[in-house]
Amino acid sequence: MGAATAWQLARRGVSVALVEAFDAGHVHGSSHGTSRIVRRAYADPFWVRLTGRAYDAWAEAEDDTGTALLRTTGGLDTGARRDPVGLARLMAAEGVPHELLTAGEAEARWPGMRFDGSVLFHPEGAVLDADAAVAAWVRRVRELRGTVLERTRVLAVEPDGGGARVVTDGPELAAGSVVVAAGPWLPELPLGLPLPPLTVTQQQVFHFRQLDPAAVWPTFVHKGDLQLFGLPSGADGGPRPAVKVAQHDGGRPTTASTRDGVVDPASRERVTAFVRAWLPGLEPEPIAQGSCLYTVTPDEDFVLDRVGPVVVASPCSGHGAKFAALIGRMAAALALGEAEPEPRFALSRVGSLV
Repeated sequence: MGAATAWQLARRGVSVALVEAFDAGHVHGSSHGTSRIVRRAYADPFWVRLTGRAYDAWAEAEDDTGTALLRTTGGLDTGARRDPVGLARLMAAEGVPHELLTAGEAEARWPGMRFDGSVLFHPEGAVLDADAAVAAWVRRVRELRGTVLERTRVLAVEPDGGGARVVTDGPELAAGSVVVAAGPWLPELPLGLPLPPLTVTQQQVFHFRQLDPAAVWPTFVHKGDLQLFGLPSGADGGPRPAVKVAQHDGGRPTTASTRDGVVDPASRERVTAFVRAWLPGLEPEPIAQGSCLYTVTPDEDFVLDRVGPVVVASPCSGHGAKFAALIGRMAAALALGEAEPEPRFALSRVGSLV
């Protein structure tokens, strides 16, 4: 989110400094990897409409950076608790192309996948290369004469006259406005702002090799007893075609500073059991695994608001990657005083979340 915001500001001729505690594109937070789901299917029309705006923002990012960031695969929604029939009604109301399939029809179309009950397919589903997006935005910030400070840790953001002073373990910066896109580090920053309760969890992801390297599957979201998702692994799964499968719920509470990165064996077993039962087109043991962090609000909406000179542009509650290009645009508009916050993301809702 920080790289997207810096790119939006730099391309408008604004003097901008992007401050990163690690190397740009690091693996310690929530924004790394070559495979993230981009989808239109949500159970709330607000989010369906926002995904439409996000697709427009991704097209803008690809055009400006000259980098392919999204790969269209289509997307599936399955499982009784996911309610494919209800999702189909909502997609129809919002004018989003989709098909509602029987389990048999879906299995015939995508051999190697098993289904139970109705299956929603929407052709606009895609995979985002998050690593490529961050790299492209950072490159463009530099090309547009912005400053990128890597391995520089922010210690405090303090009001200073009409702007703010950013205290780091390196140079001290002064700015008219500061965008804080700290993700899981947000609860640890002394901002003095009325943030909602934030829960940071470590999530595990697993990559399973395809038995048929030529098979082309859509992304999927499944919600039954567990909530899981899957998508093509990209480079994260190694040189041969693989599928990334992970459990969306059930992450282990942690903090950005204390997470250990050790994969939970219970999570591995739950995901592997799902693959054995429902994805016979994959080898049943993972060939690679990893972890990332979620930072979640009680209502699972985002935080994107401005207080004085400070814009808070995180957390994104475990579903923000698909919106990164749009969040960069919205955060830049807040920083420049050109827009009011989206009420769903405003800090004014904090009292109702405590």
